[in-house]
Amino acid sequence: MRLVYLSPVPWESFAQRPHKFVDWFHGRTGSSVLWVDPYPTRFPSWKDLQRSRPSASSNQRSSRPSWLTVLKPGGLPIEPLPGSGWVNGRLWQRQLQQVEDFANHSRTLLVIGKPSVLALELLKRLRHYPSLYDAMDDFPAFYEGLSRVALAHRERQIAHQVDVIWASGSELKSRWGSIHKDVRLVHNGLDLSAIQSVGWAPVSSDNKVFGYVGTIASWFDWGWVCALAKARPNDEIRLIGPVFEPPVGKLSDNVKLLSACDHAAALGLMAQFHAGLIPFKKNALTASVDPIKYYEYRALSLPVVSTDFGEMSFRSGERGVFITQSESDVSNVAEVALQFERDGDDALAFAQQNTWEARFDAAGLLP
Repeated sequence: MRLVYLSPVPWESFAQRPHKFVDWFHGRTGSSVLWVDPYPTRFPSWKDLQRSRPSASSNQRSSRPSWLTVLKPGGLPIEPLPGSGWVNGRLWQRQLQQVEDFANHSRTLLVIGKPSVLALELLKRLRHYPSLYDAMDDFPAFYEGLSRVALAHRERQIAHQVDVIWASGSELKSRWGSIHKDVRLVHNGLDLSAIQSVGWAPVSSDNKVFGYVGTIASWFDWGWVCALAKARPNDEIRLIGPVFEPPVGKLSDNVKLLSACDHAAALGLMAQFHAGLIPFKKNALTASVDPIKYYEYRALSLPVVSTDFGEMSFRSGERGVFITQSESDVSNVAEVALQFERDGDDALAFAQQNTWEARFDAAGLLP
């Protein structure tokens, strides 16, 4: 069985769930994969100019294995408008034919990683083949206005037409379970080989490092971070990643901002933390989030200090997980987290149980 994969991120971006899925699929089947890069599914905004700047963490998958072909459909950023499919469809004729030619060679699985007009068109053209929608985010929540309404409508259309839906979080599973009979909870995971390449050794120091690695955007809770910095004036709050939503005021001297880096370097920096942070706001956008950094922190035997949001809300009480309910309890929770005893054997067992391969194998997609 071959695979046509409509990705929410470009192939050239750093390896995420979509990349791990196609690697897993090829590893299990030995078959060819046709990867379709995303195109604009909303109106452009001024923030896109900032996001288009290259960073050190981009271009991580520029090389392509021989079994993978990448299509870049492109298109005008008019998808929320009625008739956009007709306009862009004329631009996609060559790519649509390539997909059909690819699928005609063998039975093919169509996986949709992001709702779009192109996804609906391919569902129609490949209607005799099995299909999957991998709901790995609440995609409409990232949009506003007409773009949000249009994407939500197309997402529902896709959900009604596919054979199986995967949901990366409990909130998404509950939502799609109300309209589809086969919705499977498939959490995010981790790259075991990347974790094992990073050795960790508990650093004995009176001054602790509370660290975060990831994008800092609208969902990032700066108020919570500032509360932690104030409660721990002798410790360092180390934030690593691109900043799309800067803090409103001046940060405390013990809050350090480091530039984005590649995944291997990021894991190495994580290993220097005394505690891993996940300071996300609790709102509609984060309600469906299952943060990959949670798995990586745990696999590195770090205590995880998190706000109460999304899938993290279900992890209160788990070993090594410390959830704050508000800024007022940050100080106490942080102190308790630092008493956590790191255990290499426990961390390895956790890592082995939560690999991407284990996740996808357990989902029962392939015979």
